[in-house]
Amino acid sequence: MSIRQIIKSAAFAIFTIGFLAPIAPANSADYENALKDVKQVKAVFDYTQKSAAISNILVWPIQNVYKDDTVNSLPNSPMAAVVFHGPAVKLLSTDASHHAGQDAAEVKKFQNALTQMRKDGVKLEVCAYALKVLKVDPDTVITAIDKVPNGFVSVVGYQAQGYEVVRIP
Repeated sequence: MSIRQIIKSAAFAIFTIGFLAPIAPANSADYENALKDVKQVKAVFDYTQKSAAISNILVWPIQNVYKDDTVNSLPNSPMAAVVFHGPAVKLLSTDASHHAGQDAAEVKKFQNALTQMRKDGVKLEVCAYALKVLKVDPDTVITAIDKVPNGFVSVVGYQAQGYEVVRIP
């Protein structure tokens, strides 16, 4: 192997480690303090983020809350819900007119990620009041999302059931 090939291989290894390290699975020591004496993780994401591009960045950390090996090693399986209201509801529509200024591919990617979350067992809800105020036809909301009259009631209800609220502004 030539010096040039060794340098290329080393550079590739450094790049790969640097890129993948932030998304590598956690081990129990990573959450030693946070998960001490925790029996189950229950999270409701109070979601108002209107950017499809930023929403796609947030997919991994949200999914990781219920897919993480350490979280899944707790005595009780994790539970997660996402409640959409405010400008985020436009991202849920199949009507492209609601995605002005957004990359259509980013919107579709986010909608596909939500469909997968639903398959994973995550409860997904959208506030019908927000749909009305923002003039989004409820019939255009992707099928992975359940409609509820008031998203705040859902967030409060999940909180009353022991879910911790995570705000996604």
